[in-house]
Amino acid sequence: MNDRPKPYRLLPWIIPGTLVVAWWIVSQSGWIPGYLLPHPKDIAKTGYAYIFGLDGNGPYAGRFLTDATASLLRVVMGFSLAAFVGVPLGMLSGRLEWVEKLLSLSVNGVRAVPGISWLPLSLVWFGIGMKTTVFLVSLAAFFPIYLNAAAGARAVPPILLQAGAMMGVGRIRGTFAILIPGAMSHLVAGLRLGLGISWAYLVLGELTGVPSGLGAVIMDARMSGQIDVIIVGIALIALLGQSSDYLLRTLLRMLFKSARRTP
Repeated sequence: MNDRPKPYRLLPWIIPGTLVVAWWIVSQSGWIPGYLLPHPKDIAKTGYAYIFGLDGNGPYAGRFLTDATASLLRVVMGFSLAAFVGVPLGMLSGRLEWVEKLLSLSVNGVRAVPGISWLPLSLVWFGIGMKTTVFLVSLAAFFPIYLNAAAGARAVPPILLQAGAMMGVGRIRGTFAILIPGAMSHLVAGLRLGLGISWAYLVLGELTGVPSGLGAVIMDARMSGQIDVIIVGIALIALLGQSSDYLLRTLLRMLFKSARRTP
């Protein structure tokens, strides 16, 4: 059993590694033109210049820190707002039938509207910039957080709360000692889904013409036909999204003992 973790740690890299090898072979063979799919070496050079290059070496050289900071700030603000509203409302909806009845029609109706449909209205309301992106991110992240919190609260057996009340556990303490730990697996799943969706809608918000951000770089590169910059932007968003998911899980495990039992 002790020797199992080593090969298992390699499993997540099998698919990405295979794709990179296939990409390299296709590029070397010339089966796909370079203007459609640049060679991995060219992508690596572009990525290095974007991350470490000095200003003045190209339109995107040395911009990574500025763009990543802007994008991270928008994601954190939008996701935090969605979690701050979605978790308590979801928990209340899962435990109180009248709250679920009150919110179900509105939540399901708004959830059915495609996110891109909110873009024109948000531009009218908030203009181009931070507010529009935060609005889109928070709106999109709210629904998986809310629905999973409601499902988690609903899954906690009422007998546990009743037993706690018989032992003198008040509602507030019971919420943190019984309800939240019992619903933790659903809460973690909802927060992770919400965070992933936040990155998707970040790009949507940054495609509106904001001056900085990873989505803005992708949009600018599309207009100028720089496929290598587009791929670098996509890869960096994937990397930051994976890193933020890891940090979220780590933070939850630090704050809640019950989160340490979730995968």
